Amino acid sequence: MFSQLGKRIKNFRKAWVVACQKVGLWEGDPDTGGPTKMFHDLRRTGVRNLIRAGVPGKVAMEISGHKTRSVFDRYNIVSEPDLKLAVARLGGYLAPQDALPVAPESTIPSRVQHSSQKGGYPVIAESPVSL
Repeated sequence: MFSQLGKRIKNFRKAWVVACQKVGLWEGDPDTGGPTKMFHDLRRTGVRNLIRAGVPGKVAMEISGHKTRSVFDRYNIVSEPDLKLAVARLGGYLAPQDALPVAPESTIPSRVQHSSQKGGYPVIAESPVSL
């Protein structure tokens, strides 16, 4: 499955630790002596990065190899900063709508009439309504 210089890697965990140590990504867990990052963490990071980059979920699933949405969603962990960003984006979306002018009372229609003469489409009455 995995190879290094054409030779089969028999112990992937050991190879992972050695690779992390060589590139400076391994600090070691003081309690167990094992790595603080696991190889599988890369998949989770990859999924999170794809989604946060705006890649549609279906496309991200194809790239990551997830077959079901439920398993994919376990990798796409929502964090506190994600929630704050969502609220900020919603505020940015709604802000321009708050600045829109309000229609004067005299232009608000009083009721919608249905007319068979217009093919059954609603026709707005011309008389204004008081609010």
